[in-house]
Amino acid sequence: MAEVDLSPASQAMLALRDQVIDAWREVARETLCKAGELPDPILLNTLPTFYEHLARLLTHEYYQASGVDVAVIAQEHGGERARLSGYDTTTLIREYQLFRQVLFKMLHLHSVVLTHDQREAIATSIDSAIRESVTAFALIQSALREQFIAALTHDLRTPLSTVSVAAQVIESKAPTDDIRRLAERIAVNAQRIEAMTRDLLDCMVFEGGQRLPLHLEEFDLALLAYEVAQQTMERSAVQVQVEFESAVGQWCRASLQRALENLLGNAIKYRKPGTPVLIRVACHGERVQLSVHNDGEPIPAEELESIFQVYRRARGGKCSKDGWGVGLPYARRVAESHGGSIIVTSSAALGTTFRIDIPMDARPFSCAPVVN
Repeated sequence: MAEVDLSPASQAMLALRDQVIDAWREVARETLCKAGELPDPILLNTLPTFYEHLARLLTHEYYQASGVDVAVIAQEHGGERARLSGYDTTTLIREYQLFRQVLFKMLHLHSVVLTHDQREAIATSIDSAIRESVTAFALIQSALREQFIAALTHDLRTPLSTVSVAAQVIESKAPTDDIRRLAERIAVNAQRIEAMTRDLLDCMVFEGGQRLPLHLEEFDLALLAYEVAQQTMERSAVQVQVEFESAVGQWCRASLQRALENLLGNAIKYRKPGTPVLIRVACHGERVQLSVHNDGEPIPAEELESIFQVYRRARGGKCSKDGWGVGLPYARRVAESHGGSIIVTSSAALGTTFRIDIPMDARPFSCAPVVN
């Protein structure tokens, strides 16, 4: 449709395009810390095209004839922000809000009068653009993260295997105890890196909405807890106490072992120096509870849920601890995949306890929904 067919309001808005975009660019650079780092072509992105579509919304006939759809433009905007900026979703939403404020302010300053319906059309389209941009941003960011993790774990495997084999050879042929101890430390840390890469790969699976692969078999959970405790004490100087009663059931041994190792490693990192960590296995009717307890600084109440989010950890004074922030989300997914849950209690007086509570027989619940 030719420009002459546009309404006076549309033409007036189009005439202000450069001024509105310049004003928004200035406000965005001053307000959004991430925007200040972007060159103009990247900061402006698809905004000029989006602006033109909004202007045409003020022409009733144009809108009725074309049904101007901002979805594609907004999706491209969100995708580019995910790929080319350091934005998060909050910044993405905020820049749209700033754009709306600047737009209506500039229209008012230049005496461009809009009807109620015209203002609603613009506001609704911006709201729609926000939704589409955030959705595209999340999808692209997730895909990029998965590509990065897949490449990282793939590239780590060969050198990690070489390090482990070399450490074993050095340990077996070490001429002195000092060299043997150094080789042991190399082997232990290589195992830690391997465990971290496995956690990352698992997070890629369940963050994408896929279920953890469970291989259910009958075994005694108490014996598993004892074995994990013994292995941990062999690798570290930390005392791990185990209180248990026999608990034979149908579960996935490998996933529960890794969940317990994650909880135990977490308890060791955050315990009060010099104190032991306690593992307890207790049966309650047709359910069993596997808990890990440590004394130390409590988890802030406001963090008790966020610590189970992927790539997040409690913000307390110990955020410098190493790790990807995926161990606790993995433990929760293991509990949920067995038809159970994980509960955390934490206080200065009683310490911190993570408790996996699952049915004795997980077979009927292996297809139960889990939280993404």
